[in-house]
Amino acid sequence: MILGLFCFLSLLTIMSALSVILSRNPVYSVLSLILCFFSIAGHYILLSAPFLAVVHIIVYAGAIMVLFLFVIMLMMRTSDVGLTSWVKRIGSFFVVGVLGVTIVALMQRGTLVLPRYLASVEGSVSSLGRVLFGQYAIPFELSTILFLSAVVGVVMLGKKS
Repeated sequence: MILGLFCFLSLLTIMSALSVILSRNPVYSVLSLILCFFSIAGHYILLSAPFLAVVHIIVYAGAIMVLFLFVIMLMMRTSDVGLTSWVKRIGSFFVVGVLGVTIVALMQRGTLVLPRYLASVEGSVSSLGRVLFGQYAIPFELSTILFLSAVVGVVMLGKKS
């Protein structure tokens, strides 16, 4: 039963991720990404981590995807907001650089995922907070900078030229 559910969720995740990449309409691509996030949350439930599943749905499928959809709709309305190409390039290099530093920091710790013992501490919020803000404080802060740059990008797109 669980193996069948795992296979179904895995197939749904792969198919929706492929739909994100192959879809020509950006709105359909975002909706496929939301489906992908829900199927990943199903994997969290199978791993006995319901708190992570709920937080994943609230943060990613709720907040981040609404932000992406807003940006896509805004970009479809206006083709160019008057930014020069060098400003766009500097911004994109900054975002890629922060993401690269985050990945390098995680690789120096020897893992790209949270440790396995985190799932064995009964999924309590306090233990998750201790690990996230203790051992993984630097990658957490770097991802915060990445999200802040996304918000600044949305403000730049939304302002009138």
